[in-house]
Amino acid sequence: MISTKNKIENIDEYISNFPKKIQIKLEQIRKTIRKAAPDAKEVISYQMPAFKMNGVLVYFAAFKNHIGFFPTSSPIKKFSKELSSYETRKGTIKFPLDKKIPLNLITKITKFRLKEDLEKQMKKKEK
Repeated sequence: MISTKNKIENIDEYISNFPKKIQIKLEQIRKTIRKAAPDAKEVISYQMPAFKMNGVLVYFAAFKNHIGFFPTSSPIKKFSKELSSYETRKGTIKFPLDKKIPLNLITKITKFRLKEDLEKQMKKKEK
């Protein structure tokens, strides 16, 4: 991830800190998430771009050799077969910079997270 002395204020500013090749990938991810969750708000959380509805749906960030995608742990379990060629951890997926970003998979995961977020909100309202 980038190190900066100044606090990042928005996703445009975050993306602008990277070389053009990485900016293109980050912008592709951003547009893919925006299309999958059009009502989500763009925020910076933990110095990373994130999309939020009632709670944060997903985060993403560029690192030296990969782009990290942080959708929480449940989608990583649900999409484990489709994610088998990527390094994953509890709430993290690593997309290598030298490979094509799986935008269709990001769409599926984002929509899954949106559904989880809405269900969680509905349960809160029922209480």
